Amino acid sequence: MARKRDDAALQLPLPDERQVTAFLQAHPDFLVRHPDLLLSLSPPSRWAEDDGVLDMQVFMIDRLRDEVERVRGAAETLIHTSRSNMSIQTRTHRAVLSILGADTMAELVEAVSDDLPALLDVDVATLCFEKSEEALPELLAPGILTLPVGTVAQIMGGADRDCALTEEMPGDPALFGDGAGLVQSSAVVRLSPGGRSPEGAMALGSRHGRTFHAGQATELITFLARVVEGSVRRFVG
Repeated sequence: MARKRDDAALQLPLPDERQVTAFLQAHPDFLVRHPDLLLSLSPPSRWAEDDGVLDMQVFMIDRLRDEVERVRGAAETLIHTSRSNMSIQTRTHRAVLSILGADTMAELVEAVSDDLPALLDVDVATLCFEKSEEALPELLAPGILTLPVGTVAQIMGGADRDCALTEEMPGDPALFGDGAGLVQSSAVVRLSPGGRSPEGAMALGSRHGRTFHAGQATELITFLARVVEGSVRRFVG
C-alpha cells in the first residue's frame, strides 16, 4: 500500500502559474532565501520580440550566469584539491612517526613494508640498496632488496634527480620483489645515507596505473625518503 501511495504522490500535477504567483506573493523573500533559482530563470526582455531590437541585457545576464557557473566549478575543484592535499599531508605525517619509531634496521624495514602501504594507500613499499664493497650486516635484514651498483642513478635518470615516477607500467621485480605483479604505477626515491651505507632507494608501488604519474608533486614523498635516509644513517653509520 505504501508503494501505491508513493506512486500516486509522484503523479501529482505541477502548480499552475496562478498558484506559483500566489505563493511568491505570499513569500516575497523566497528568491532571497533561494538565490540559486535565479540562475535557472530567463530574464525578461525590455522590448517585444517583434520590434526587431536585440536586448543586450539578456545576453549580458546569460554571460554572467555562465561565468558564475564557471567560478563555482573552479571553487569546487579548489576545495576538493585542498582536502585531498590535506589528507595526503596527514598520512605522510603518520608515516614519518611510524618510521621514527623504529629502533633497529629490521624494524625500519618492517615499518616501510608493513605500515607505509596502509598509511599511504599504496600496495607495495620496499627498501633497496646497491651492493657494498664492505660487508654490512645491517643491510642484510629480511625484506631489503639488493641492487647492482649504479642502478639507482640509472633509475633516476641522472645524478641531479631524486625521484622517478612511472605510470601504466608493470613493477620491476628488482625494486618490488614478489610484489612486482601488483604494481602498475610507482614512485622510486633516492636514498643517500652516506657513511658506510651505499646508495639506495625507497620504492612505492600501486595497482592503479595513475596513482603516480609524470608532473605529480613529489615534495612529500621526497621528505619521507629523507626521514628514512636519516634512520638508515643511525643504524648503519
